Amino acid sequence: MAEIFTPFLTAFILAYILRPAFLWLGRHRLPNSLAALLTVVLGLGVLIAILGLFIGLLKTELPLIKAQLPGWIQNTQAWLGPKLAEFHIDLDWGVLKTTLSQKISTHISDNADALMTSTFETVLMSGSSVVAGFVNSVLIIFVMFYLLIDWDHFFGIIKKMFPLRAQETIHHLAMHTDGLLSQYLNGMIIVISIMSVFYSIGLSLIGIQGAVALGIFTALMIVIPYIGITLGFSLAILSALLQFGPQYEMIAVLALYGLGQFLEGFVLTPRLVGERIGLHPVAVLFALLLFGKLFGFFGVLLALPISAVSLVLVQYLWSVYTQSSWYQK
Repeated sequence: MAEIFTPFLTAFILAYILRPAFLWLGRHRLPNSLAALLTVVLGLGVLIAILGLFIGLLKTELPLIKAQLPGWIQNTQAWLGPKLAEFHIDLDWGVLKTTLSQKISTHISDNADALMTSTFETVLMSGSSVVAGFVNSVLIIFVMFYLLIDWDHFFGIIKKMFPLRAQETIHHLAMHTDGLLSQYLNGMIIVISIMSVFYSIGLSLIGIQGAVALGIFTALMIVIPYIGITLGFSLAILSALLQFGPQYEMIAVLALYGLGQFLEGFVLTPRLVGERIGLHPVAVLFALLLFGKLFGFFGVLLALPISAVSLVLVQYLWSVYTQSSWYQK
């Protein structure tokens, strides 16, 4: 069932995120169909820009790995060779260096575009995957387009499905959820923008190649708790190691990301996002694992927003339970 629901859930979440842009275009007297079309194009443009950012990172990192590999092997030989000699283990470092260099040269291209091409060729070998991916993409765009146009009508129909005595409560819960998600999304956009500038400038001052792309990538990964910042930090450390070796630049990267975490976690997020959605760290990890298992990588991205909706419902049900006569008796 997850394979069926994932495209519809994706379309619904994207339509919710892009709805402010659709409403802004509507206020400028654009027809609903044209406004929805431009909004979908905007969303696709952002997605393409993010993919271009990843390709830019590949273009920066892959040639550095090829260039630094011989030096890594030489340094490893100088450090590990005497230790292995104590156990009478003798490695042919010349053969190892040649073999690894050939393997890296074979599997890693200087050009990230060539790497992406080979990846696409591998994917194309599985016709069913290509067809399923294409169908899901078209389905998401199609559903998102009509959700943007018929948003109010869609929720009006859902509202009528509930008994009249429950409609006021449902409306209250929906407004509360919408306010929580809006606060979260708007705050996260501001936090990501500020941290993009912070990391990009900091990495540029350190001298990291591709600093702007790496800084924006790190800021975007903030939306994935724990995992995102770990990934961005690991890439930054790897970049510093590839370019400068174990020098003071690595310490500078450590200091930059430590300051960035303090700024994001203790200054920006509490003020702009609040306490996010008020989930315990253990609950956050559970949500990441659960929705990641159900909906893949996209589920990881949406774990916190979906948890916000769940939290509103749980809080309401708990209040009903504690106010019931059965509980109070």
